[in-house]
Amino acid sequence: MSWWRTPGWLATSVRNKLLAMALLPLLVAFPLLVLALAIWSTQAYDRLLITKVRSDLAVAQGYFDQVLIEIGSGTLGVADSRALAEALRQGDERAIDRLQTHLAEERERLGLDFLVLYDTLGRPIARGAPTGLSLQDKREPLPPLPRALADSLQTQRDRAKARLLLLDNQSLRSVAPHLASRLDIALVATRNASPSERRTEDRAMVAQTTLPVVDGQGRHLGLLSGGLLLNQNLDFIDHINRVVYPAGSLPFDSQGTATLFLDDVRITTNVRLFQDRRAIGTRVSQAVRDTVLGQGQTWLDLAFVVNDWYVSAYEPLLDTAGQRIGMLYVGFTEAPFRFMRYAMLALIALIFGAVMASSAWFSLRWARSIFEPVQQMNLTMQRVEQGQGDARVGELRARDELGALAGHLDQLLDVIDDKTAALQRWADELDHKVAERTQELQASNASLQLAQQQLVKSEKLAAIGQLTASIAHEINNPIAVMQGNLDLVRDTLGAQVAPVRGELSLLDQQIERMRIIVTQLLQYARPTEYAGYVDALDLRQALDDCLVLVGHLLAKTGIRVQREDAATHRVGINRQELQQVIINLLINAIQAMPDGGELRLQTCDIDGGAELQVIDSGTGLSDATLERLFRPFFTTKNDGNGLGLWISQGLLERYGGHIAAGHRADGVHGAVFTVTLFTEPRAPGAARTNDGRPGAH
Repeated sequence: MSWWRTPGWLATSVRNKLLAMALLPLLVAFPLLVLALAIWSTQAYDRLLITKVRSDLAVAQGYFDQVLIEIGSGTLGVADSRALAEALRQGDERAIDRLQTHLAEERERLGLDFLVLYDTLGRPIARGAPTGLSLQDKREPLPPLPRALADSLQTQRDRAKARLLLLDNQSLRSVAPHLASRLDIALVATRNASPSERRTEDRAMVAQTTLPVVDGQGRHLGLLSGGLLLNQNLDFIDHINRVVYPAGSLPFDSQGTATLFLDDVRITTNVRLFQDRRAIGTRVSQAVRDTVLGQGQTWLDLAFVVNDWYVSAYEPLLDTAGQRIGMLYVGFTEAPFRFMRYAMLALIALIFGAVMASSAWFSLRWARSIFEPVQQMNLTMQRVEQGQGDARVGELRARDELGALAGHLDQLLDVIDDKTAALQRWADELDHKVAERTQELQASNASLQLAQQQLVKSEKLAAIGQLTASIAHEINNPIAVMQGNLDLVRDTLGAQVAPVRGELSLLDQQIERMRIIVTQLLQYARPTEYAGYVDALDLRQALDDCLVLVGHLLAKTGIRVQREDAATHRVGINRQELQQVIINLLINAIQAMPDGGELRLQTCDIDGGAELQVIDSGTGLSDATLERLFRPFFTTKNDGNGLGLWISQGLLERYGGHIAAGHRADGVHGAVFTVTLFTEPRAPGAARTNDGRPGAH
């Protein structure tokens, strides 16, 4: 037995075989090609992004090294200056004042945060005080050289490059007390960060160099320490970002970012936590920390940075002892690239789909030129077998072997028709009688089939009706029990029922709503027995019921309610839907007055109906808000979904009504919502289906 068995639909039709031969390559090869292209493009896309961020990290690292060189070479130039050596040799007070001025000028010129001169024993001599300090602050004595700076003393002049160093809070304050405001960074709870009990980061990361000051004979006259504090150094990190990601360098509105980490804490960054607040104090994810700080490897991959996915590169930063003390990060948002990738894949799929559709169209046309003659000959033979002796293939467009075969078939049928004509004439009378009887039998058979179909349909409808009625009956039983017990509670309490009469009335209404649902089920069994669910409602009574439902909200906010009930016309609408609309407007008005206010509810008659106005004393509605107020998903609330007014408008439009919004006409802040309804629904088809059943509300 063969391992392949041809399906029946394919084995019995030449047409199906030809269609399968024409379409199978298209339906299999093209999707596989699109899938392969999608996989390849995804991998290529990831490689390109990683290559891009690797080059960005190299640029950032190069600029960072250049800054260290500038700090080191600038400090070295000051240490080698003749003016510094002469002032140290003189050592009098006037020379010290000149040193203070000289160091302040050099610090400003080099863009350093501190520049301090010590003697050979580490005692402070002079410092380049910031311009903004008072004279008293400038002359305030400094503590001795911190041990961390003394340990980092650089003795090789040919290595004029600053190095990274971690200073504790006290050491930095002793060197540059004016930088104290940039310390003590509060840590921000960050998603996916490693667990930590720390609340602040009080250490300082500085790029500094400490060099000996010598005279022309090589004698040591002192020590000069200069550096830059990297904590909250926004100008420094913003300049790195501009160097790595200049304006227009990233396509698709992707945002480039740069960050310096002390350990795993962002001490300076242009990543935003929200709006204009920078994410200083947030921490890197534990996966990145383990890879970069734990293993000393460079991270080149996607990473979740604060609140979005970034194509990220993290490089460990080393101190003078070779210890990993922080990280340098650059990256850019990945979402725009992902969107463009999906767009390109969709475009490619669309192009392939168009090519596949056009190819299928041409294949079908060519296949039709083969199977149409065969199909026409087969149909002709079937018609002949059914007694249509004059059936012929007729003229075909095909001029090939299949067309010639169709012509021969027609000739053969003509010969057969001539030979059988005589026999048919001899049996005409008998055939006529047989034909009459056959027609009678066919008519009788058709009537029987129609009766059977109607009987089956009636039985099905009866079964459905019986099942629906049974379900409705089973639901009505607990409803009756609930109503009976509710009446028993009311009778048992007697006069004591007064405090809860409103709540019991609400229960009556909800039980009535359940009965309405049961009635909707029963109408499928007996549709002619039920009319619509549009009621003639008193707008004032409907407003009373709704105020009971929101009474707790009004009491909680202290809102005063004023009513002017002048409406006497009843309106045609479903009760539950009207309650839904009014409650939605009341809740909106309450939320617009969280600190209390005045809520005015006015009803009045109009031509053919009535109106309800809900007027609040809140902040009101801007023109832009009014323009978009009834659009779906538009909301001015943080916790809203923007569907309430849109749904309410749709409910009222079923009955020809509508909602209008506007400003208060009395000059007071607030909004006015006007509900217009009519005695008879202006569009009854909106409330009822074509077969007379109530529409689904």
